Parts: sequence; structure tokens; C-alpha cells
Amino acid sequence: MPSVLIVDDLLSIHEMLDAVIQPTGFATSFATDGEKALVRYKAEKFDLVLADIDMKPMDGITLLKHLKAYDPNSVVVIMTAYASTESAIQALKFGAFDYLQKPFRVDELIATLRRGLEYKQFQTERASATGVPVVKAADLEHRIVGSSPAMRKLHQQIRKLATVRTPVLLQGEAGTGKTTIAEILHASNAGPDAPFVGIDCALSSLEDLQAGLMGENGSGGSWVAKARGGTLFLQNLQKLPLAMQKDLVSVLRNTAHGFRLICTSNEDLERLTDEGKFHDELFYRVASLPVVLPPLREHPEDIPQLIRHFAGKATNPHFDANLIEFSDDALAVLSAHAWPGNVVELGHTITKVAATADARVVTSAQLPLRLKELSQWPSLADFLAGHEKQYIDMVLHAARGDKAAAAKVLGIDVARLG
Repeated sequence: MPSVLIVDDLLSIHEMLDAVIQPTGFATSFATDGEKALVRYKAEKFDLVLADIDMKPMDGITLLKHLKAYDPNSVVVIMTAYASTESAIQALKFGAFDYLQKPFRVDELIATLRRGLEYKQFQTERASATGVPVVKAADLEHRIVGSSPAMRKLHQQIRKLATVRTPVLLQGEAGTGKTTIAEILHASNAGPDAPFVGIDCALSSLEDLQAGLMGENGSGGSWVAKARGGTLFLQNLQKLPLAMQKDLVSVLRNTAHGFRLICTSNEDLERLTDEGKFHDELFYRVASLPVVLPPLREHPEDIPQLIRHFAGKATNPHFDANLIEFSDDALAVLSAHAWPGNVVELGHTITKVAATADARVVTSAQLPLRLKELSQWPSLADFLAGHEKQYIDMVLHAARGDKAAAAKVLGIDVARLG
């Protein structure tokens, strides 16, 4: 029988909760303050903890912090007074599974406990079936390329995130690799056939968001149902309308936690929350494990390694792209560029350059003009001369080498064609 530790300093609350919880299949135990509850939890390891927030000498928030430090997988539900929503948000911030505002309905209490138990059982079953999820170093280093201190830190964070199923918030500029990390975390936490449901809040219509995320009566829509057993990936969460953010909180509270939630944002959600532009409760529900991805300009020492990685993936009709090298002057130009599109922009650029290279060594002359310093740009005469020669060659090729025919099309003297 699943066990619940009820923590409240009022014996009348113990009696009331015992009367409504026990008949639903839970074994109940009691503690009158946070300190006693912590001792009992360490001795008996309950499935769930239901704790009041207002207790002495140790209040519910402090108990929550201690429980999470002792057992990161502990499932704690906080009870709070109706007017203390701020305290409930604080509880979520420190890792509470959920909260109940007094006075709460019996069906609301039992539903919350059952969702908490389902989440606990999922953790237990998954741990016994597969052990601790692991991201293989070779896979990680192949997909998230870089050996700078910033990237080594990111690799460590990803490995830690793979061992838990808590919601993750990935924040960073466009092109920094948020989607790739989400895919890595999904693969480490779910089976090979588990669904990965990705939604871009910036591109989806209001109608699709309502039907796919919210559903009817806050029960969750088709996307939520489809993600069960896998991952629900919400991109650009900052673009979800504020009214829908509140509705999403209800969905996350009412939906059994049968999926892992991963969200991304290219803006600072904590700042938006402080400014009242993002729903505070939603922020703390999705940001329990925030990760900030650095822009490429903050770790330029990784650019040569990234260049080799992307060049090796290109297809060149003349020779093996793995044999392509970039000269020192080309590397200098590429390393000096700001790369506003970050790793994705660099990848697209290198793949194109490597695929169209006509020599094994790429010099700065073969790089796109937009990457070069202004002083390196050719004069208008040189630029036009280069394009003139290219056009003449195209016409000659179309004329199958007939210089007279080509000269006629070009409107020039045949002597200019040599």
C-alpha cells in the first residue's frame, strides 16, 4: 500500500486528512513539524509527503529543501493558505511536486496524491528496469561539439539532466543547439519507440495551441496525449500568449506526469517573469532545471573543431570532404566572425564551402564575402571583372566552345575571347 507522510502542527488536520485519505488506498503516517518529519522520512522513506507550509520550528519550505537535499526523487505536496499564492510559487521553485490551496476539495486532494504516486512509481519502475540513464560520451561529443570550458560545463549538465525526469528549460540564442540537446535528453530517458512531440509556440496558430496543448477543460490536448511515455518539447515558450500560459499551468497540474517536459526560450524567462510578461507559476514549473547555452562568440576557441566536424559531413563531387583543410588565413576569418546565427549558421556555411570547394585546401579567398573584414573586400572593378569572367565562361560553355556564337550573344569582339 502506498504511504503518505502528513506533516501539520494541528492534530485536527491529521484526523481530517486521515479520514479522507485512508479509504482511497493510502497508508497514512503523521508528524507535527518539519524536524520530526525529516527524521521519520529518513527512517521509513515514504512514497509521498503532504506538508503544511506554516509550521514551527521548521516550516514546510525548509522541510522541502531538506527532503530534496536528502532524496532528490522525493515527491512533496505543499498545503498553503488561499491567500499565499506567492508561497506556493516558492515551493515549486524549490522542487515541490505540486501544491494545494486551503480550503481544498477532497477530490482535488486525492487526484493530486494519485498523480504524485504515479510519478513516483514511474521513477521507481524506470530505475529498476534500465538503471540510471547514461549519455554516452562519444555520442554527446559528436553532437555537441567543443572542448572549451563552456562546452565541457554544458556536457556535464547534460549528463546530469539525463539521470532525472524533471522538466528542463533550455535558454539560449537561436542556433546554439537547444533542439539537439532536447533530442539527446529524450533518447537517454525514453525507449527507442517513445514519442518525441515537438511544438514551436512561435509558429503554431492559436487554434492549434488550444487543441493540441489545452484540450477541453484543461485536461490536455492531442499533443499532450501523444507525448505520453515520451517527451513533450515546447520550443519558444516565451511566445505562448500569457492567457494560454495560465491554461498550460492547469494542464500540467491536471495531466498525469506520463511524459518529460522540455522547453526552450531565446529570451530570459526569469526576467520576463519579473516584468510580469511571463506567468510566474509556469516559470517555476518548467524551470526547475534551467540550462543556458552560450553563444558561439563566447567560445570561439571551439570554431576550428566545429569546422572540421561540419566539413567532414559535407559531400564534395571532387574528393572526400574529410580531406578538406582550411588554411590559416581562412581559419582566422572564420574565427573572427561574430556568427549571430551561432553553431547552426557556422554549420551551414562550412557545409556549403566544403561541398563546392575545387581544391583540397580552402583559403580565405573561397569564403563568402560577408565573413571578411571590410578592408578585405575587392574593389568594384575587381568584383565586376570576376563576375564578367564567370559569365563569359558560362556563355562559352552553352555555345559548346563556339567563340563566334558566344561573342555574338555577349555583344563583344571575338578577339576578347582569346
